[in-house]
This record gives sequence, structure tokens and C-alpha cells, in this order.
Amino acid sequence: MRLTGAEIVIEVLKEEGVDTVFGYPGGSILNIYDALYKHSSEIRHILTSHEQGAAHAADGYARATGKVGVCMATSGPGATNLVTGIATAQMDSVPLVAITANVTLPLLGKDTFQEVDIAGIAMPITKHGYIVKDVNELAGVLRKAFAIARSGRPGAVLVDITKDVTANEAEFTPGKADYRPQGRRYTEENLDRAAALIKESEKPMIYLGGGAVISGAYEEVKAFAQLLQSPVCDTLMARGAFDSNDPLYTGMVGMHGTRTSNTAVSSCDLLIALGARFSDRVVGNAKTFASQAKILHIDIDAAEINKNVRTDASIVGDLKEVLKNLMPRIEKKDNSLWLKEVEELKEQMPLKYDRSRLTCPAIIEALDRLTDSNAIITTDVGQHQMWAAQYYHFRNPRHFLTSGGLGTMGYGLGAAIGAAIGQKGKTVVNIGGDGCFRMNMNELATASRYGLKLIDIVVDNGVLGMVRQWQSIFYGGRYSQTVLEDKVDYCKVAEGLGCRAFRVDKLGDLETVLKKALEEEGPVLIDAIIDKDDRVYPMVPPGKPISEAIDID
Repeated sequence: MRLTGAEIVIEVLKEEGVDTVFGYPGGSILNIYDALYKHSSEIRHILTSHEQGAAHAADGYARATGKVGVCMATSGPGATNLVTGIATAQMDSVPLVAITANVTLPLLGKDTFQEVDIAGIAMPITKHGYIVKDVNELAGVLRKAFAIARSGRPGAVLVDITKDVTANEAEFTPGKADYRPQGRRYTEENLDRAAALIKESEKPMIYLGGGAVISGAYEEVKAFAQLLQSPVCDTLMARGAFDSNDPLYTGMVGMHGTRTSNTAVSSCDLLIALGARFSDRVVGNAKTFASQAKILHIDIDAAEINKNVRTDASIVGDLKEVLKNLMPRIEKKDNSLWLKEVEELKEQMPLKYDRSRLTCPAIIEALDRLTDSNAIITTDVGQHQMWAAQYYHFRNPRHFLTSGGLGTMGYGLGAAIGAAIGQKGKTVVNIGGDGCFRMNMNELATASRYGLKLIDIVVDNGVLGMVRQWQSIFYGGRYSQTVLEDKVDYCKVAEGLGCRAFRVDKLGDLETVLKKALEEEGPVLIDAIIDKDDRVYPMVPPGKPISEAIDID
């Protein structure tokens, strides 16, 4: 059958199982939006307040559901407004397809109104990118885009389509991508070497990264930890891949990780990295990281092996598959002495904060209790992000959505919108700072437009909290441009955008306010006032060994 390019876009989206797209229309993409209008019963379009919000919402949808997220924007500024969201998804290995429309082919390269080379701009921040100039190639390109976005190590793919291609006709035949991702890349010898290292170890430590979430290897990781009788620490991106209430769990590792995890990593004799990339925020000083241990690294991306930390053995492959093939080679270990040592560290080095007043940890713990550790938590970036990771007891994967690699302020509310749409019926809570809220408050209008059940907690300390913390510790208290105290009333902003709003500044009122918010059927904002000098501890100074964390007095 013959279809226009715009109709081909819709047909391929349906082929790929896409039921929701996030975006914002404009001149160059009008043909696609016209086709969307005709298929609105099959594909729901969520109109965000800004294109960046659309990219973050598609990202949050993808993280919460495991599906490919889709966002759309027009040419020029519409496309460039997606860039931060695309980079955020790519850094955290989120499957995302961004569809943009450009000016017509005869006008490309002539500084036409709202023309920009978005494919060129996005090249360094995508897994792959295309510009489609021939309608006959459109279906194949779109199918490949989805296959690339979801295969191997997932990532972001951009498809830019000239406007005339969306209007031109071509013969369309339903089908699938002619794309073959690379198969198994490890050998039996790789598995045997890994099993030998595990057998030799007396103090193994599992270091869990975001790949455990992406691969769906939750049951395999649990079985692997039980088989090895090994403590388990995780990264920001892996929260929820291992039950926080499991006795083997020691907490997050790295700059704001628990002292137990950091000490155990520093004293183990075998560090087993599962789907992790040895980020600088985890490793600290690479020369001293896990210096007493041999390192076994399992990851789907060969480029990550020996990139940041030298390993003694590695397996390149899908984590779920690798663990299934590795475990039969391992006999159950008895590491009771090592586990007792780690348990004593937990008792000696607990997370702690001032429990006499309202603080962000108090908010997180109350929220954790009232939601039975089962809410989907999104965050922006800063102190509140670390407190959320530290104090919420994540027990399930895809329940913690945060910008880990790029550290994007303004990410959380868009992601919460995507999660609320992708996981309807789940409690969704965004935790952000007042600095972050100023970057995404417009998306409350999106939440209220669609009547989404979500809570936006603004951790309001009147400052850029994490930057102030660094200024306090490393810059002699010179608070350059980090004080936000002014006349903005966040509750009035939220109410003006169609949301309910509550303010809390006393610990005794916290639970009442949270309960009221949880009972609401639409979007709610909570303005939570905390002290401007509250700090996130523990904290490893940049470049220092992770065993040398600063902690609360």
C-alpha cells in the first residue's frame, strides 16, 4: 500500500508496540502530527510544556516500563531543546528514539528559518543517528532505530526527517528491522577463569551497576549472591536491582555510599562488577580502588572493560545470560567469617542524621514507610538525590529513576510524568530541590492537564544545596551564586498550574502532609522547608580513596 512519510512513521510506531509518545509540535513536523491526530485512538500523544520535558518523560517512561521511549519535536529550537534529554538517556543506557522533522530537502544547508543540523549536533550523544532524505528509506531507518535503541547496551537514537519526506508517498510493506545485533562474545575459557577466581576468593564483594536493571537479571543476581555468600553493594543506577532489605546488602558504594560498602570494597579479595562501569563517583582514586582485590568484570559493552580500572578477568555479554552460564560452574561457598566482618561494619558505621527536626532523610524515611517501599521514585540532581538513594528502601527494579551519568537538574518531574503514564496505578513521587524545581516547574502544567497522580516534593533549603556543600567544604564558605532566597512561593506556583499544594516545616506535621498528598488523585506539590546547611554524609572528597569518607560528627 502507498502511504505518505508521515503515515509510515505512525505505522512503524504501531509495529514497534509504541502506545505513547511525548512531544511538542511545530511547522516542520506538522504532517506527522496530522497523522497522529488520525490515529489518536491507537497512539496517545502527551503534550509537554517544553521539548526537554518531552525527552525526560520519554526517558522516565522507558526506565519505568523497560520499553523504548519515544519523543518528538520540530526543527530548529524544537530539536535542540531535546538535546539535554537525549544526552541524559544515552549516558544512562536508556532506550530512546527521538524523532525530529527538518526543513525540506531543497532548503537544507541554506540557513532556512528554523533549520539546524540536529543529526550533527546529536552525533556525540547518541548511540546512532539518521537524517532521512528519501521516503523510500524511511520505514527501514525507523525500524533500525528501534532495534539499535533496545539491543545490546541500550541507548538513544535520533531520526531526523525532512518535511518533504513526511509528505511524499512510498510503497509500505509491514515488516521488521533487518538488523542483527552482535551475538555471544565470551568463551568457555572466560567462564572457567571467572569461576576459578570465585573459588579462590575468601572475601568476595559484588558491585552491582545499572546493567543489572537493564538486563532484567534480578533473580540471577540474587541467586548468584546467595551462591557466593557475598555482600552486595550497588551504584546509583542499580538501586532496586537487589532488595535493600536483604541481609547481604551493604548499601550504595562511592562518593556518597555507605562507609560499610566503601570499607568492604577496600578490604575484599575479589570484587565482582556486574553491569557496572567504574564511574569516577564510585571509584574515587582509581589507584587505590579495591587495591587488595582481584577484579572480575561482567558487562555487555566491551568498551567498558579496562577503561577506568584494570581487571584480572572479564566476560563481555548480557548479564542475565552470563550469570545463568556461570553459576553451574560454582559450588556454594561458606563465607561466614567474611559476612560476620561486614555485619559488624554495618553496626559500627550506620547512616545517621539529626532526628530532632525536619530533614530530607526524615522525609524519605517517612515516605518509605507510608508507601511500603513500593513507590516509583524519581529525582532531580543534588543532595536530595543522594538522600533518596540512601534512605528509601528500594526492593524492586525500575522503581528509582534518576540522572546518574549526566547529572541533569530538571530531569525528575518530566521522568515522573513518563513513569506515571507508563505505570498507571503506581504511586509516583518526584523528589527535587528548589534549584531543580525552577528548571522544570512548567511541567506541573502537563501533570495537571492529564490529571496524573504524582507527588512533587520540593526539598526547599533556599540554596543550591550540593554546590553549597562543596563551597562549604572545599571553597572556604564562599557561597558564590548559590543562595536562592527570594519571593517565589512554590505552593502558589503549583496551584496556579492546576495542582494541589501543601507546605511543611515541622517534623511533627510531616506524616500528616504526606498522607494527605498520597490520598490525592491528581498532582500534588509539597514544599518541604529544611535548613540551608544540611549536608549529605558520608562524602568522599574527589580524588580520595573511598575508604576516606567524611562523616557526620
